Amino acid sequence: MGDSTVATTPYGAWRSPIDAALAASHGGRPEYVGTVGDEVWWTAPRPDEGGRRTLMRRRPGGPEAGALPAPWNVRSRVMEYGGLPWAAVPRTAGGPLVVFVHFADQRLYVYEPDDPTGAPPRPLTPVSDVGGGLRWADLRLHADRGEVWGVLEEFTGEGPTDVRRVIAAVPLDGSAADDRTAVRQLTDDRHRFVTGPQLSPDGRRVAWIAWDHPQMPWDGTALMVAGVAEDGTFAGARAVLGGPGESVAQAEWAADGTLLAAADRTGWWNLHRLDPGEVCADTASGAGGGAPLAGGGGASPAGGTGGRPEAGAAPGTGAAPEAGAALDADAAPGTDAGAGEARPVVLCPREEEFGGPLWTLGRRWFAPLPGGLIAVVHGRGAARLGILDPRSGELVDAPGRWTEWEATLAVADSRVVGVAASAHSSYEVVELDTRTGYARVIGAAHTDPVDPAYYPRPVERTFPGPDGREVHAHIYPPHNPDHTAPDGEAAPYVVWAHGGPTDRAPLVLDLEIAYFTSRGIGVAEVNYGGSTGYGRAYRDRLCEQWGVVDVEDCAAVAEALAEEGSADRDRLAIRGGSAGGWTAAASLATTKLYACGTVKYPVLDLTDWTGEGTHDFESRYTETLIGPLAEVPDRYRDRSPAYRADGVTAPFLLLQGLDDRVCPPVQCERFLAAVAGRGVPHAYLTFEGEGHGFRRADTMIRAVEAELGLYARAFGLTPLGIPALELTD
Repeated sequence: MGDSTVATTPYGAWRSPIDAALAASHGGRPEYVGTVGDEVWWTAPRPDEGGRRTLMRRRPGGPEAGALPAPWNVRSRVMEYGGLPWAAVPRTAGGPLVVFVHFADQRLYVYEPDDPTGAPPRPLTPVSDVGGGLRWADLRLHADRGEVWGVLEEFTGEGPTDVRRVIAAVPLDGSAADDRTAVRQLTDDRHRFVTGPQLSPDGRRVAWIAWDHPQMPWDGTALMVAGVAEDGTFAGARAVLGGPGESVAQAEWAADGTLLAAADRTGWWNLHRLDPGEVCADTASGAGGGAPLAGGGGASPAGGTGGRPEAGAAPGTGAAPEAGAALDADAAPGTDAGAGEARPVVLCPREEEFGGPLWTLGRRWFAPLPGGLIAVVHGRGAARLGILDPRSGELVDAPGRWTEWEATLAVADSRVVGVAASAHSSYEVVELDTRTGYARVIGAAHTDPVDPAYYPRPVERTFPGPDGREVHAHIYPPHNPDHTAPDGEAAPYVVWAHGGPTDRAPLVLDLEIAYFTSRGIGVAEVNYGGSTGYGRAYRDRLCEQWGVVDVEDCAAVAEALAEEGSADRDRLAIRGGSAGGWTAAASLATTKLYACGTVKYPVLDLTDWTGEGTHDFESRYTETLIGPLAEVPDRYRDRSPAYRADGVTAPFLLLQGLDDRVCPPVQCERFLAAVAGRGVPHAYLTFEGEGHGFRRADTMIRAVEAELGLYARAFGLTPLGIPALELTD
């Protein structure tokens, strides 16, 4: 703090040490942790290096260090949002062997970081000129087989939905670097989406998750199991869990051969066990009636959710009811669907989530430990790290200050490594020793770039929404130790609508939020109906109600803050990016509650966003969020801000990356054409080289300063040290 004097200063004019450059420098977080022998590896953001992501490694007892210099960028574009982009194994000599995806060309590269000659990475996969080319994610390195396995996304035409996805194997000797035929396909492409393969401890079985349009992975997926023959081909694939109304978010083999899965058949993503006898029939070593999957022989998604699991049944007792009776309803020819019946046992029945939405491939909410315990990321709203004893169902949370854990876990012996943060600390790489119960930071350690007295003091709250429904939110009141507002002045507030929309805003330290709160502008992050973290029923509130429930829930929080006197009713704003940009724009078009709005890389015209108007992954998302286009075409127009532009009267700021393939710039252009000539003050800022979500420091600085400039204009504020935002009507 500058001095002990607290100045009485109007909201929005508070002097703050948290500038836009500082907020931008802390954008992003560590992702995709893994253990490589006794080392820990992860990917890390580099906003000052063009927004690339690098690989980091930490040797035992040593400091973290970058493992790949610029310009290497470890990031996948599978499903546009990407997935686990690297895999590595230790070697007895020569150091680790690493395979990674390079963002620029999406090829797989093999790299020996400890090579004394300093040899650069070598390509393993070819380049395709068709559409988006060949892309890779969710990698598994099998050095003993001389291959890396993963998800191959292959474009078959120039359109964004001209694409197929399979599990494939790439030789490590480089023979496929210029030869697509040397890539060995392990599954066929009967399923539109697949995750990476999980090989059983004995190497005889493999599991993965699959789903198809129009479902999203949080709607319904199938857990597939197949045998692995000696030549590495998959055979006898069948669905053992899941269905159109059940989402399996993750599957892993335990050391004893049981298959663990996070599935929401209880109404929550709970952890389930399928014993070896339930999943090995007709799959081991390719036995049984299934056709080989190297070009044919999968199984279609399961045709029902079956019975409910029994809590805590002991292995092999058969105490749980049959849960896969409907699995043969849609069985593919040549598969033994009757053998697909499985008896899942729920290990820790709670109204909490032990899984989440598969926006990226390779997310890991749980990880089995060698001794039989299971590390789990779980919670209702906030996600914590715990250690679960699957025999007793006892769950003990890890110690420490961290209150939010990401869906990335790795284990080695008794150690668990993850990424965690809190309301007062940014995301760090944290290691828990399950023998001692001691947790410590081992990478990306949080440091306070300013006095933490300037950080916000958030509060979790639940507000009443329409029809008495609960609405969850995080409230960040204005806070600055050097300033207080004049008596009787209510604070300006900005409602933040998160993206997804099937996602959640975590309660963690975010210097972009602190940028506003330390200047005297409050923030309300709303986890509106449709958000994850609160069970399937809360998630399903948005079914066919996108643009209604999200708008109403955000308004309910804003109204409540104004009614209680925390917020100034005349100085409310709304902002959001992606799906949150849709909610912000829809709110401006359908309510008169907000004085202005910030809309970032948004969906604005549903009639143009379905099908070929966006990427394949979300091309039929609206069938759940809005309804089938063929059945409710008017609803697509009526909900779209681009067709309701006559309702927009408040000033707004549009921010758009010109390389965005998810929400292309044409979405903003259609909206701007609709508001043209209506006298609505606005600004439209575009950014070369930015895609869906901003990664470059200069972009983030310009965007946050422009946003503050909008609030200054709309709220009558006098913030210090920012360029004025020019608005046009």
